[in-house]
Amino acid sequence: MTRPSLSDALAKADLIHDLPVLDAAIVKMGAEIDAAIAGEHVVFATVMHGGMLFAAKLALAMKSDMEFDYIHATRYRGATSGSELHWLRQPAAVLAGRTVVLADDILDEGKTLKAIRDFCLDRGARRVIVAVLCAKRHGRCVPGVDADYCGVEVPDRYVFGHGMDFYEQGRNLPAIYAI
Repeated sequence: MTRPSLSDALAKADLIHDLPVLDAAIVKMGAEIDAAIAGEHVVFATVMHGGMLFAAKLALAMKSDMEFDYIHATRYRGATSGSELHWLRQPAAVLAGRTVVLADDILDEGKTLKAIRDFCLDRGARRVIVAVLCAKRHGRCVPGVDADYCGVEVPDRYVFGHGMDFYEQGRNLPAIYAI
């Protein structure tokens, strides 16, 4: 399969949120999460690959004591629509009795985040705080899953940039675009 061109996608895309807006939202979330965890030594788990840029910025915006780990579970595997969940890496940190901060790029329908959150709770996490860079505006979320902290909302369109990909391209774009 030939991968669609990122430059073609950008030519058709609308800018949804630029870098200053995203950075301000992340700094605000960092302060809010710091207040919510109030001195706990938490597990800060990045959901790869999409959450990588957001998680790094969020961690730098926080002052709390954190043990870093990552999770790699995906329903997309390079596609633009999801299928069954594939676990590529489970966290290595001990989760039992601890607060886990999950940092991910987007809350769309919530199937992946729900599975990851439930995994952490099944491993004995005391609580799981879900922080996402963005959430889609629609009514299709899995019941019982929501972001505790969300930077920005995005329209119910295909979005990419700032961690989110367009056929495994464009994660490094500093803004969020929609097609």
